[in-house]
Amino acid sequence: MKLVLATENQHKVAELKKLLLNTSWEVLSLQDFPGLSLPPEDGTTFKENAAIKSRAVWQATGLPSLADDSGLAVDYLDGAPGVYSARFAGEEKDAAACNEKLLGLLKDVPGGKRTARFVSVIALTTGETETVFVEGVCEGVIAEDLSGTEGFGYDPLFYLPELGRTMAEISMEEKNKLSHRGRAFQKILPYLAALAK
Repeated sequence: MKLVLATENQHKVAELKKLLLNTSWEVLSLQDFPGLSLPPEDGTTFKENAAIKSRAVWQATGLPSLADDSGLAVDYLDGAPGVYSARFAGEEKDAAACNEKLLGLLKDVPGGKRTARFVSVIALTTGETETVFVEGVCEGVIAEDLSGTEGFGYDPLFYLPELGRTMAEISMEEKNKLSHRGRAFQKILPYLAALAK
């Protein structure tokens, strides 16, 4: 069985492939389909953006397509950057600039008001009108400084109080167990298992 990951983000491809390692799925990405690109993510919610990607790839390939749309929601910023997480500092999707902007906006904000969560919505499209959605959430706090070299995006700023480390200071194995994407993925596994029968 072939499954296409509807993302251009190679970090996400690596994470999702690792999560699918012990399944019967042959995991493909957009790199396996030269010329196939994703439509603009112009939805206003993670769910809408995940659907845009998974449905477009299903229509182009005819294969089950899995898309994740995820981002960071900071309570002090009323849920921002949200669906604009990757483009928070501009269309060039510069992670360092996004982190710098976030730190600037939270300058002098005390620890108790720096609560945040990573949210991931996964869409699995298997037919013209057949799309399943699941959501995963990981709670944390925005640190005052970058720390760690693992992961990507806001991981160096996303502090996990229960571990005493940022998301960028834990291994891929640990991250896949407790991250928003890992939690959403655990929820989509039964659907994938049923499809593979």
